[in-house]
Amino acid sequence: MKQESADVYEEFLGGFTANEAALRAYVRRLVPTRSDAADVMQGIALVLWKKFGELDHPENFRKWAFGVARYEALSWLRDKARDRCVLADDLLNTIADEAERMDDRLQAQREALESCLDKLPAEERTLVLRAYMPDVQIRDVAKQSGRTVGAFYQWLHRMRLRLLECTRRVIRSEGLS
Repeated sequence: MKQESADVYEEFLGGFTANEAALRAYVRRLVPTRSDAADVMQGIALVLWKKFGELDHPENFRKWAFGVARYEALSWLRDKARDRCVLADDLLNTIADEAERMDDRLQAQREALESCLDKLPAEERTLVLRAYMPDVQIRDVAKQSGRTVGAFYQWLHRMRLRLLECTRRVIRSEGLS
């Protein structure tokens, strides 16, 4: 791969990976199932890569990618409309508009939560994060913490409340509420 191609690829990959979670969440709000969202995301990734040369500035990647994602998701839904009953186009557009508006708020919430998680002592943060990992058994995390399963659930509930209050405080302090 030539250096120029490698640079373009690296620039694309940086923008895509930084925004993939938000794009996936956006698409997930528009299509019926996670499986459908995964299919649509594959198409979006391909279109973004093919059209990356059309992006005017790298700092506009997120807005541009959301526009592509919207078009691809709505196109996928229209194609599926031939197979089964789906929502009307005007309703789909309304949902897409609302999902886009929600993205900034959700991103602020994610960043506030990350900030609050970073403030936790390392052991507590590790336990909270481990409790939400895929395919993890709570009894194993409870054992690691030295608590019974019941006591661990109570502790986890208190931690969620602390993180929720911290997240709300961070968002209020940044004027994002």
